[in-house]
Amino acid sequence: MSVRPIVLLGDPRLRLRGETVDSFGKYLHELLDDLTDSMRHAPGVGLAAPQLGEALRACVVEVEGNLYELVNPQIVRAHGDDRDLEGCLSIPGYVAYVTRREKVWVVAQDRFGKKVKVAGSGLLGRALQHELDHLDGKLYIDYLDSMDELLAVGQGDEDDGAEVRGAASALA
Repeated sequence: MSVRPIVLLGDPRLRLRGETVDSFGKYLHELLDDLTDSMRHAPGVGLAAPQLGEALRACVVEVEGNLYELVNPQIVRAHGDDRDLEGCLSIPGYVAYVTRREKVWVVAQDRFGKKVKVAGSGLLGRALQHELDHLDGKLYIDYLDSMDELLAVGQGDEDDGAEVRGAASALA
């Protein structure tokens, strides 16, 4: 287990599509541990393997003290729309309003290959969608019409700044 550097915007590894995981041994376990340590150290609520330079379909999400290790995840159902601020550990210092599905149902495997199901709305739902996008080489900025929609963390009036600072650490 170790804290590893997070790949930043501009690094081509961030845009790689994660490959399906078919080996559930020591290498995957160490990667999941490194994802968790790196996410917590950042701090964030999610981190995907491509953000550590690994083109694999694996990510972690931690919301309200619950850690989800997701291998080969896919969204199997979604409903509603929710627009909120979103940030990314690979794009530090910026957030933007992004519309995502209000609730999602995800099917994945755990570190041992066992099938797991996670349903999430609110921050959990947003984080699940955000991390699964990373596994396809997609970033939240891809949802924006213009990079002018990005908000620098801490800009604006005092109340807005607190909200923006909170959102910046929300996702990976």
